[in-house]
Amino acid sequence: MITLDKKTGINLKKGASIKLEKEGTRLRQICIGLNWGAIHKKGFFRSLTGSNTVSVDLDGAVSLFAGNQLTETIYYQKLVSYNGSIRHSGDDLTGDLDGDDGLDNEVITIDLPQIEPHVDTIYIYLNSYKGQDFGEIPYSKVRIYEGTPDYVNEVLATFNLSVDDKFKGFVSMMMGKLTRTKGNRWEFTALGEPLSPRKIPQIETYLRQQIHQPR
Repeated sequence: MITLDKKTGINLKKGASIKLEKEGTRLRQICIGLNWGAIHKKGFFRSLTGSNTVSVDLDGAVSLFAGNQLTETIYYQKLVSYNGSIRHSGDDLTGDLDGDDGLDNEVITIDLPQIEPHVDTIYIYLNSYKGQDFGEIPYSKVRIYEGTPDYVNEVLATFNLSVDDKFKGFVSMMMGKLTRTKGNRWEFTALGEPLSPRKIPQIETYLRQQIHQPR
């Protein structure tokens, strides 16, 4: 887990975008921090189990596209991209058991200049491994920051998703996407949409067939 400093960056709304640069200079390495809470039950569940907390195993993933071609997906079963430009910190199996602790449960590190030149879009999403409903998970957040998995230099933007009726019944969620723009620059767009597929391989197919529309 990664300790974050007090800077919060821009609090993005759904559909908003930010350029991944600072004072006109393109950023080199960014981190995508993913954070979520455990489920807290009440009443009869607690009397049966002796606890009111249920761990949540969400899996953060990124899928890379070159035009209309899916090139690879980085997640808990593949922690490093083919050329090493993207690295996943590993699988978190529980979420925040004691409430939001200001830590990222999973971090995906991206070396922007090293991304293969034909890749133009990177989708960022969450999948509930155990099929736990997003309508019950108290929060899911994505944070874009400059730094490393062990050190936060500056938070660029946050995108917070609290319990919303539109996520009820879904176990997969699109957080956002990175898009390569003119001049080999990158921008992040907050999406915040439920996805109907229930497993990461199914999400890959759904992205190819339903979501990704190459420019």
